[in-house]
Amino acid sequence: MDIVYKTATEKFKYRVSAVICSEDRLLAVYNEEGDYYYLPGGKVQLGEAAETAILREMEEELGVTPKILRPLWFNQSFFTEAVNGFRYHELCVYFLLDVSETDLPTRGERFAVQEGSKTHHLEWLPFDRLQQETLHPAFLKQDVYNLPRTFTLRSETE
Repeated sequence: MDIVYKTATEKFKYRVSAVICSEDRLLAVYNEEGDYYYLPGGKVQLGEAAETAILREMEEELGVTPKILRPLWFNQSFFTEAVNGFRYHELCVYFLLDVSETDLPTRGERFAVQEGSKTHHLEWLPFDRLQQETLHPAFLKQDVYNLPRTFTLRSETE
């Protein structure tokens, strides 16, 4: 069971996200409905460790088993989702992953992956293009250039 709580207008969720970089590019998922990018990942399940969740999500979403290099951020985010209008309270653990022993870097600049009935459209975004794109959460546009060496607590309101 995913760790999600929903009311008529608000939603709480606990999720994990993957920071995957290759050749000054960041792997991101494109949300066609909202016209923005976000990082691959997904919801943590009740009783599941965050490290287990990120590996499960990468297998489900991308069909790969990466190596976890280190956790980067624990981010507390408060935002309104443009697509559904819900006010979100999201807790997310961001992990730096190594995919060098997978085929991800060779799948092309843009590629699609099927996960059940859902199609994920992924793109390797060059770092120098990040400022021009809508990327959520926004802190990634700057912080991807200087990844923390120690696990860092963050909080943001959009």
